[in-house]
Amino acid sequence: MYSELTGKVAVITGGSKGIGTAISKRFGQEKMKVVINYNSDLEGAKQAVKAVEDAGGSAIAVQADVGSEEGNKKLLQAAIENFGQLDLWVNNAGMENQHETHELSLKDWEKVINVNLTGVFLGSRTALDYFVKNNKKGNIINMSSVHEQIPWPTFAHYAASKGGVKLFTETIAMEYAARNVRVNSIGPGAINTPINAEKFADPQQLENTTKMVPMQRIGDPAEVAAAAAWLASDESSYVAGITLFVDGGMTLYPAFQGGQG
Repeated sequence: MYSELTGKVAVITGGSKGIGTAISKRFGQEKMKVVINYNSDLEGAKQAVKAVEDAGGSAIAVQADVGSEEGNKKLLQAAIENFGQLDLWVNNAGMENQHETHELSLKDWEKVINVNLTGVFLGSRTALDYFVKNNKKGNIINMSSVHEQIPWPTFAHYAASKGGVKLFTETIAMEYAARNVRVNSIGPGAINTPINAEKFADPQQLENTTKMVPMQRIGDPAEVAAAAAWLASDESSYVAGITLFVDGGMTLYPAFQGGQG
């Protein structure tokens, strides 16, 4: 637990399920105040709010499209009106779909890029504008992926979005470090989330994925949430512009494990 996080106010996009809900719950354990964004899953958002409150924090659920300027302004306004300020913005919302690249439609490309990259830009810009205009110490955490580093055939648009998040994070981390705003990313690997549930329900798929992880197991959303809490805390006060991989070693070229090659 990080006592300095008590009472801090965070916006978490895509907070109604999976990693977003896990981060919300962990922030509740830190006695934080959380604005939980959702797009369409109101029931999931309500459950996330309850998880925060049961853990000891405060939370509200706010519907907003993170791929729009209006949606991000709405989230900031909710934080200020309900909790009085903003300290931390977590750009967690994301999506993926699978297509061979020669069959990938412009519509599907734009849909993924809009949420995964444009949404990160708009959320970050909203938070940065608030921090700068209020001369306030701030913190931004972007949700990237191991696929900012590992190519992923048939998911070219997803990989492109996460590669963009990497350099966007590094660039604004450098740009705003002197203004006392820290910006970092988290790069999850294979995590047991609803988006992966169908895949991991197939024993062969689960085995295939597990073989890609040197730790030989699938990660839990709470492990990603723990990384978010650390990046939010003063324990990481001299950390800026990194991607903290939470991947069981997936980015370590596991095919070479045991001296192969």
